[in-house]
Amino acid sequence: MTLNNTLTERRVLVIGGTSGFGRAVAGQALEDGADVTIIGHTRSHLDETLSLLAGAHGALLDATDTAQLSDWLATARDFDHVVSTLGGAMGGGFLDHTEQEEVDAISGKFTVGMRVARAVLPHLGNGGSLTLTAGAGGRPYNASGAVVGNQALMTLVQGLAIEVSPHKRVNAVAPYWTPTGLWRGLSQAELDVQIAAQARQIPLGRVALPEEVADAYLFLMRNRFVTGQTIFVDGGVSAL
Repeated sequence: MTLNNTLTERRVLVIGGTSGFGRAVAGQALEDGADVTIIGHTRSHLDETLSLLAGAHGALLDATDTAQLSDWLATARDFDHVVSTLGGAMGGGFLDHTEQEEVDAISGKFTVGMRVARAVLPHLGNGGSLTLTAGAGGRPYNASGAVVGNQALMTLVQGLAIEVSPHKRVNAVAPYWTPTGLWRGLSQAELDVQIAAQARQIPLGRVALPEEVADAYLFLMRNRFVTGQTIFVDGGVSAL
């Protein structure tokens, strides 16, 4: 087998690629010669990203809606690699939220990941990969539903990896708190306070750059002997 670990001329789809990790993944894949398509659900964010990433293609739809995603995929050529950065966050313990809020947090990770996988995997070419997004850090008492959702998504990745082997691969990246578009509702002052607070909890003493997290997604696309894995990009938090 000839080792070819570049993404040159590979078709890469980034779901949630209009900010943060997704935009960084799309940019790095373009630099590596990939043919990149970005899915976003907000027109202004998609247009802004496409203006910054010359050569990328874009699609406007809600990828959490199985019907929308499946219908769009049916009109597209198969992809070599798909990255999904979909998923939210939750702070607080189980008693701090309603039952529905906890269920929604879990669903936002596991159910959304499963929907994406069901829609995408039939449209991956042989040797292709799907990389989902879990999360690092947090404990049941301070991140409750998000922790359960992340654990469930990691289990999903393990199961899917075996189900689609040997011709396709499934992995996940688990970042720790990183300043991305997920926190665009905060003012700069609020964001600075949050960054400082998070940095104090990280062994490396700082938060990650989105580009550092994106490196892990690129690795999982390029390395054809990794499947069923979740890579933690958390500055050492998971070792605590």
